[in-house]
Amino acid sequence: MYPRLQLLHQLLHSEGAIFISIDDNEVAALRWIMDEIFGPQNFVATIIWQKMDSPKNTAIHLSEDHDYILLYARNAERWRPGRLPRNEKMIARYKNPDDDPRGKWLLSDLAARNFYAAGRYAITTPSGKVIEGPPAGSYWRVSRERFDELDRDNRIWWGSSGKNRPGIKRFLTEVRDGVVPKTLWPWQEVGSTRNAKQEFSQLMEAKASSDIFITPKPTRLIERILQLTADKSSIILDSFAGSGTTGHAVMKLNAADGGNRKFILVEMEENIARNITAERLKRVINGYGDTPGLGGGFRFATLGTPLFDERGQISGEVRFADLARHVYFSETGEPQPKTTNGKSPLIGVCGRTAYYLLFNGILGDKSVSGGNILTEKTLHQLPAHPLGAGNPRVIFGEGCRFGPARLEREGIAFRQLPYEIRVS
Repeated sequence: MYPRLQLLHQLLHSEGAIFISIDDNEVAALRWIMDEIFGPQNFVATIIWQKMDSPKNTAIHLSEDHDYILLYARNAERWRPGRLPRNEKMIARYKNPDDDPRGKWLLSDLAARNFYAAGRYAITTPSGKVIEGPPAGSYWRVSRERFDELDRDNRIWWGSSGKNRPGIKRFLTEVRDGVVPKTLWPWQEVGSTRNAKQEFSQLMEAKASSDIFITPKPTRLIERILQLTADKSSIILDSFAGSGTTGHAVMKLNAADGGNRKFILVEMEENIARNITAERLKRVINGYGDTPGLGGGFRFATLGTPLFDERGQISGEVRFADLARHVYFSETGEPQPKTTNGKSPLIGVCGRTAYYLLFNGILGDKSVSGGNILTEKTLHQLPAHPLGAGNPRVIFGEGCRFGPARLEREGIAFRQLPYEIRVS
């Protein structure tokens, strides 16, 4: 986990967040790792996902009904969660018993437990009853002056008899879009493991009693995560793709709201990646059984030859073109131009700087002995700077025969292979 989390931290957007599902056995260890990599100040919350929709009667001690989802932000000072949409049940709580022209409203308690210096005063109800103050251990949440303003604006509800303890009317038309997310996620809202298996089995048209994937996540769970942290154009990365629930959830949200979210799924087991993850996404896109497809698409890619071996040396199987793409991107942060000649040591220009790679002796259409060393001979064989002499050049090679003064005179910054290749 540690090296992968380090990489994910580097890839995460400055205003992004990471959600990690974990059980009781490893949650404490994961917190230590996350605090070290992301910083304890960027811990946001521990979410409780009720994964079981019924007790596990075979449990030896207690039925473990939940998992944890650790939430860390890249920068907690800047990251803010999205609000969750109100469901029909929430909206149904709003009524309008007094036919207020502003529409339906929900009664909010006037009393609160937080200390408020101006929140202790007597209130006289319309019936003449005097309420000496808020309930014990609480305070009115508004000052006397503000209370009188609300009352004049017919925003205080005294009950149909006019004798009740007052409450504040919160109009549906005035509340903010969505509701504040909570840390307790019941299975009725985000699905259970049973729901996930049923959903996955139907999608894959699995035969009865077959377990083609044991631990899928419900799409509603991932949709909830996406609602909190992803806008309509976000890129979502799942480095433990498994059954492909994240890709499925992204496509569902895009179909629902017309978004253009993109996903990157990483699965290390090739059999799972091809036969489960990719197959699920194909069925979601094209349809399955009587369920119509959501449309969209994805590209299936496999990892190429590792650039470096366990000793940090360039692998003997690496091709010039592969190393050139990596060097150019790691130096510039941009993909290598498609117009670049794969047989030229000039691997691209960014800004006014030209980048060269001396590798496998490639100096043109053929390999040249000693071509990996920057010498007088190889310097004269290098392609000219496309923007003209005097512009800066960065040259990667195994060695250099020039001293600092000569390099400065030529406008060259030399980087030695493999030690000065950036790996992140």
